[in-house]
Amino acid sequence: MDLFIVIIYTLALLFIFLYSLAQLNLLFGYLKSKRQVPEDLDVFDLSEENETPYVTIQLPVYNELYVMDRLLENIALLDYPQHKLEIQVLDDSTDESIKTTFDKIKELKASGLNIIHIHRTNRDGFKAGALKEGLEIAKGEFIAIFDADFLPKSDWLKQTVPHFKNPKIGVVQTRWGHINRNYSLLTQIQAFALDFHFTMEQVGRNMQKHFINFNGTAGIWRKTCIEDAGNWQGDTLTEDLDLSYRAQLKNWEFKYLEQVETPAELPVVISAARSQQFRWNKGAAENFKKLFKAVRANKSMSFSTKVHSFFHLLNSSMFLLVLLVSILSLPILYIKNNNPMFSWYFNLMAFFAISTVIFFTCYWVSFKNIHGSGSKNFFTYVKLFVTFFSVAMGFSIHNSVAVLEGHIGKRSEFVRTPKFNIENIGNSLKDNKYINKNLSFNTILEALLMFYFAFALYVGYSMNDYGFFLFHAMLCFGFGFVFFKSVTSKV
Repeated sequence: MDLFIVIIYTLALLFIFLYSLAQLNLLFGYLKSKRQVPEDLDVFDLSEENETPYVTIQLPVYNELYVMDRLLENIALLDYPQHKLEIQVLDDSTDESIKTTFDKIKELKASGLNIIHIHRTNRDGFKAGALKEGLEIAKGEFIAIFDADFLPKSDWLKQTVPHFKNPKIGVVQTRWGHINRNYSLLTQIQAFALDFHFTMEQVGRNMQKHFINFNGTAGIWRKTCIEDAGNWQGDTLTEDLDLSYRAQLKNWEFKYLEQVETPAELPVVISAARSQQFRWNKGAAENFKKLFKAVRANKSMSFSTKVHSFFHLLNSSMFLLVLLVSILSLPILYIKNNNPMFSWYFNLMAFFAISTVIFFTCYWVSFKNIHGSGSKNFFTYVKLFVTFFSVAMGFSIHNSVAVLEGHIGKRSEFVRTPKFNIENIGNSLKDNKYINKNLSFNTILEALLMFYFAFALYVGYSMNDYGFFLFHAMLCFGFGFVFFKSVTSKV
């Protein structure tokens, strides 16, 4: 049994190490991009009428009572020729927001804005279905998409549309910003993770010509690219990742604009973060199952792009490995102290600490790019890094269930992330109708794992072996944080 545990533990660590090497390669790509002179000089001149294309903005929404007015008022401020712009509000709502949205659209229409309200009486295909139906009547050559919590700046179209003069470009994606980054510890660690994706990962992949993904919002598509790639499909929970890969398999190019920030609201309660995490992680696993065979068989793709696509699509599956390594760490601690035949192995196992060093370096580069360097920012970073990975491990039960469902093909409803129009701690969540007040079975497991790793701390202390002490402390805190937030965030 000891040998079996050691083998499984080692294989999980090895796969995490290989994943960290892929991230390190993206870091090299990111650093190279900072030294490269921009090449995209051939762009549309929007001051010329004949170079200004028609754009359709799609706003897919579902029961967004608290943010619809803010969204529509912000979109109305976009600076673009009115005769070359239309706005589609793709509304699948079933609550009273239908009426308030209709009234707001009527008001904006009266001011001269070209905006239409498309209300479906069913949610066939969920978000993908709404986007597809809107596309059928869209007049624009280019389709910009914003979720309900996004607030593009007035010059957003002028910063993105010009890049489509290159006929090979199918998508232009911008970087997400966070209007409520400092609302709470939960929003801080979400921002920390998203900043890493939207700086190092997206830039690193784009720089090295690997596949990147449209992030579901804050980006713009060429309409013919959507149609050529097979249009929106609702058979996965991440329709954005699905269409992105199908488009790139058709040799469309994607352009990522790190310098263009599109502010948005982060989930402020853990139930909202849970629903978002579940959808993203399950959807990624579904897309691995759906798309990787085509990626592997594609003869025009380089081997390195296939490797990065493998780790990209399996990104969420890392939670399974993290959970496995975490749970097995206590038996490993017993084996280490009670089975001398493995003493050589534990000396060798120190090698895998390189993975942590790689992750620490990659996230620091991302953090420094946004917040700056200096000793004060570095210490802030160290605190956030430890906290983020602790809480990420605390989510590993919840996210592992999502990943397993994705891999086995279990279908589930698209549960959208509720938005609250909360930007600072002074705003109240009292009486908010979108907060999920139900506790899942996963929450009980998270409580049990909190006690499991508290016991692991005791075992390490009693054995006078502190090799796993920090790891177990992070796990105890992470599962405890997720558990207590899930129980107490019911205002």
